[in-house]
Formats: sequence, C-alpha cells, structure tokens
Amino acid sequence: MPPSHPHSKPTATALPELPDEERKNTKTTRRHNGMQPAPIQMAIIDSNLLACMGLMHILKKFIPFAQVKIYHAHEELMADDPESFAHFFVSSRIYFEHTRFFRRRAYRTIVLINGENLPPMPGILTLNVSQSEQDLITDLLQMHSQGHGTGPHRPRQQPTETATRPRNNDEPTAETQPLTAREIEVITLLGKGYINKEIADRLNIGLTTVITHRKNIMSKINAHSLSDVIIYAVMNGHLDLGE
Repeated sequence: MPPSHPHSKPTATALPELPDEERKNTKTTRRHNGMQPAPIQMAIIDSNLLACMGLMHILKKFIPFAQVKIYHAHEELMADDPESFAHFFVSSRIYFEHTRFFRRRAYRTIVLINGENLPPMPGILTLNVSQSEQDLITDLLQMHSQGHGTGPHRPRQQPTETATRPRNNDEPTAETQPLTAREIEVITLLGKGYINKEIADRLNIGLTTVITHRKNIMSKINAHSLSDVIIYAVMNGHLDLGE
C-alpha cells in the first residue's frame, strides 16, 4: 500500500443514513427538547356548529400548533379518545348534563357561557364566547398565563375564585365561604326539586332550620334565585343532571 502524503487531507467518510423509524424518533426527540413545540390536543364539545367553528379559528390563531377537534355531543367525545385532550371547551348545557365526567377533569375543562351571570364555581374556568374576538383572546391569554406561565404545557394550578368568572366592580372581593355538610345536603335536595317541608322530613330537621340553611346558602354563594343555587350545585359536583 502506498504511503500517505503527510499533507494529504483525510478522505471524508459518508455517514450511514438512518432508518425511517429511527429518523422519526430523532425528530420527535428534537421536538420535545424545545426545537419544535409538541402539538396540544383540544376538544370543543358544543351542538352549535357556528360557535364551534368560530372558537376553533381563534384557538388555531392563538395556538398555531394546537390540534382542535369538534364534537357535537358528549357521546361523540366518548367514542373517540377523551383522555388524549389537554383541554375541553364544553358548552354549559353539555357540562350540566355530564357534570360527573367534567368535574373529574376540572383542571382541563373550560365551560363556554354566553354572558350568563353564573354563581361562583370554584375550580372551574368559564369563557364568555359572546364577547368580541379581541376580548376572547385576552381571556385566553389570562387563562394561559395562570395555567402555563412561561414554561411548557402542563396542568394548570387550581384557579382562585377571581379566575373562575368575571367580577363586577361592585361585587365583594372575598372568596366564597365553603358550605357545611348539612348545607350541601340541603342544596342537593333543592336541586332535585324538593320543597322545604320535604327537605325537613328527609333530613329529620325542623322547617325553620331548613329556611335558615337556605338563607345561609344564598348568602355564601352570592345567589339571587333558586336557579342560581341549582347551577352552583351542578357546577360544583353536588348534583348531576345526567342521573
């Protein structure tokens, strides 16, 4: 073999081409190392097609790498792979009908409302879809900062009362007082349609005691009507309309 020249350049050796599967894994690793954001799966569950399309347009503009799927009924969502979604944007009606499912996934759930003045819903975020696109994006940015900060996607921390719904300037800033076990029993029976006398009989307490419990409940949750009480009971998992 002829001796190599001392100043000759080494011959470049071609690297072997990676197999398809290994190349795919390398791309996935790079994506998860921050070079390319991993896609976030989001579900919109609403029977209103136009509302779904509008929200999907905003979400894709707000989070370009998001993968958004639309379901017009809870049954359609369950027939797919619900646990693959990072967030559920669900209409209040469907939420009411399937409270148990969404309460168990409270930190992934955003309830879509149309400007209704709902009672406090600790642990549940709401999004008013009847406002302007700019205001909607502002609310989404606030939710994002509360749940994600400046880091990668992760389950958000339990929201405070002020984060769960818009607050008027005239409303008190104190957080909602927790209900007692007896008040929860009363609110559950109210939601099921029982009147004061029937509640007293079922709980074996006096009628005036039931009335006192009702007054305390209304004051604690800042409710103005029985419908507010029922909504609170449903939103906080004390009552499941799907039962």
